[in-house]
Amino acid sequence: MRPDFDALPYLTADLPGTGERIRAELEHFQVEEVPAYLPTGSGEHLYLWVEKRGLTTRDLVDRLVALGVPEVGIGVAGLKDKYAVTRQWLSIPGRYEHVLKAFEEPGKIRVLKTDRHTNKLKTGHLRGNRFRIFVVGAEPEKAKAVLDRLREKGVPNYYGPQRFGLQGKNPEKGLELIQKKKGLGRPWLKRFLIGSVQSLLFNAYLAERLRQGLYDRFLKGDVAKKHATGGEFRVEDPARENPRAQALEISPTGPLFGKKYFEAEGESRAFEDAILERFGLSRADFSARRGTRRPIRVPLEEAQLEPAEGGVWLSFFLPKGSYATSLLREIMKQNPGLQEPGTRDALGFKSEALP
Repeated sequence: MRPDFDALPYLTADLPGTGERIRAELEHFQVEEVPAYLPTGSGEHLYLWVEKRGLTTRDLVDRLVALGVPEVGIGVAGLKDKYAVTRQWLSIPGRYEHVLKAFEEPGKIRVLKTDRHTNKLKTGHLRGNRFRIFVVGAEPEKAKAVLDRLREKGVPNYYGPQRFGLQGKNPEKGLELIQKKKGLGRPWLKRFLIGSVQSLLFNAYLAERLRQGLYDRFLKGDVAKKHATGGEFRVEDPARENPRAQALEISPTGPLFGKKYFEAEGESRAFEDAILERFGLSRADFSARRGTRRPIRVPLEEAQLEPAEGGVWLSFFLPKGSYATSLLREIMKQNPGLQEPGTRDALGFKSEALP
């Protein structure tokens, strides 16, 4: 159950990689959240547009809690990288506006603006993220060739290494919860760890579709996603739908196993079952979890490449739930997501020195 991000197949395996590393400096990895909506200017919730440096989103929440804001009243749309400069929205009950001065910390936390809104910010209340990343040692022409392919075919929608915790231990902990059906009393932690097992299975599913040439082609019974509208439908005639897939209008989706979600049928369902069997699991193991479907690729939007001294700057937009590491690994042909030794992830697990 320990994920191996390096072993996942590349979409651009025939193109050479370029670049030595990312995150040589905090400013080399910049992320800006793109909200699903903006605050209206009135309401009982205070929205904070926050810039953080070298901190996790959980660190922001913990700091607000330490200042007296009840955790249940704090809203975030998504988690942002630690070793980066990131901007995102948070919300707190408006009556706690007085804590903002103490919330800020020079060089680490800045509140760039505030506004009022009628509802608390909730997970998923974002359209996606804009990234600006410096890749040290990258050659512009090699990077451009990969970006051109990704524009044409879409970015493999792998879950990145950070989804699995430091040293990839979260799925092992999640499997233990599935097998014992108890333990770790914090509900959010249970959801996170079992979710990492769902994510591991999805990565294995996507990897197998790439290996079998099914990245932009359908199996009978697949569930397809329309990129323009988000709608899903079951594929009855793959030959009819394949041209739309190759035009990146629609894409196959993979399962995040659970209950009450759009399930595949026939040949496609058998493909999914084979992935479960590989890990000694069954659909029944996820009966207590909410299921959903995830596209196996996402369109690459707003992609730009800017040559600079010592490397290249990459700028691009990815929809919510997608990982910049999935694009960067195609550019670099190596795992760009290794954590810094001695740090802790969002769950508090400490990393170990890497060989």
